[in-house]
Amino acid sequence: MFRSFRESPRRKLLSPRRSHPSRHKPRLPDGVRIYAMSDIHGCAHLLKQMLRVIDADVARSRPRHAIEVYMGDYVDRGPDSRATLDILINRSRRGNTVFLKGNHEVFLGNVLRNPSLLTEWLHVGGLYTLMSYGLAPSSAPGEEERQALVRDLARAMPRQHLEFLARLRLTFSCGDFFFVHAGVRPGVPLAEQQEADLLWIREEFLRSKQNFGKYIVHGHTPVQMPELLDNRANIDTGAFATGNLTLLTIQGSSMLAV
Repeated sequence: MFRSFRESPRRKLLSPRRSHPSRHKPRLPDGVRIYAMSDIHGCAHLLKQMLRVIDADVARSRPRHAIEVYMGDYVDRGPDSRATLDILINRSRRGNTVFLKGNHEVFLGNVLRNPSLLTEWLHVGGLYTLMSYGLAPSSAPGEEERQALVRDLARAMPRQHLEFLARLRLTFSCGDFFFVHAGVRPGVPLAEQQEADLLWIREEFLRSKQNFGKYIVHGHTPVQMPELLDNRANIDTGAFATGNLTLLTIQGSSMLAV
């Protein structure tokens, strides 16, 4: 899926203003500036770069209310899930951060409760999370090794990491914008969305041209360039495979993806 990304690894920059054919563009409340990221996937080095971009922009623009929204999939696939969680936990102490849950955080929690899922988790990038906590499974771990690995992972994960993962929320809404990891099910009011869809949905949501009630900002499905469409924005640019972690900045009705 990501081979074409590796062939074009340079960061893509979209225009800060892209018109929407609808009569009313989605807007944030006056004075609010939102910085959104999704699907960091253990790329702590890219996260650090983007945090420097945010800090410089806040110092320059001095918004009344700056809010950072992180939309899940902090772990797996990339080189340093442990450091990524450390950085985000430290960032959370600033008090203007929102952390959403991704399907990979759900997978990690399920493995900690049910070691029989370990092999499946390894196939979707969990190996890199284990390694970031100092653990290395064999190529085909049996039941006894799976049990031991999960026990060792639970011991290796700092209490702050487990608490952080337990506090993740599913959605965040501000003004006309609705932030979620994967998307929403068309035809279902936002207040009635099911957790499985918020974390996993793809084609039904991605194909839909309808107005969802608010403008949806999401990740989960990798794209070569950030997509700012009429009813949604996808900012998952496959950071672990491309080296491109996208930051979406929103103020008023303007959106800039870098």
